[in-house]
Amino acid sequence: MSRRPSDSPLLFDLPARPDFSMELAALKRGLRIIAGLDEAGRGPLAGPVVAAAVAFRPDRIPDGLNDSKKLTAARREQLFNAILESADVSVASSSPRSIDRTDIRKASLDAMRRALCGLPKAACHALFDGRDVPPGIRCPGDAVIKGDARSSSIAAASIVAKVMRDRMMRRLHTSYPAYGFAMHAGYATEVHREAIAVLGPCPLHRMTFRPIRPDGVQP
Repeated sequence: MSRRPSDSPLLFDLPARPDFSMELAALKRGLRIIAGLDEAGRGPLAGPVVAAAVAFRPDRIPDGLNDSKKLTAARREQLFNAILESADVSVASSSPRSIDRTDIRKASLDAMRRALCGLPKAACHALFDGRDVPPGIRCPGDAVIKGDARSSSIAAASIVAKVMRDRMMRRLHTSYPAYGFAMHAGYATEVHREAIAVLGPCPLHRMTFRPIRPDGVQP
């Protein structure tokens, strides 16, 4: 597995908000299109993992970008629309069956690889949230620890991935309403665990995850 981590930041090294400094440094090296990538949905017991790639122009970056987990749902929706209006965006997902066939880490990296490939203009460099660069990408890339707190592009990708996944889970709720996916998006809430205990898993569940499979992997 290709791995090229950036310098690991201490907490006090993190900016107050994500900024565009890493992207600008790459642009100054002559790299024209810099993409940020992140995923949503590594931990849930059900549903896909969703990855997004976002490539901004330096003069068209929306205000207020941040790690999606630090934003309200309403603010994520607002920023999601602003991102789509100002950037090239691509989204890809890995299904529960794909996650079960490999593992959540590999499925997440593959979704990020495909999201990068789906950008309308090929990226010259990519910044990935986390510790790994997906194998098989078509441009150089860096893994950025706590990237959604450091890079505007990665923060934007985290927002797009989160909003898209939440929308997918609300749609999937209509097929399996008894599990409450619209409420908890597949995460291991008490309500969700109780539904699994009564009804058993459905095709959207990750069968290799505990507690669905007692000897399965811990997300």
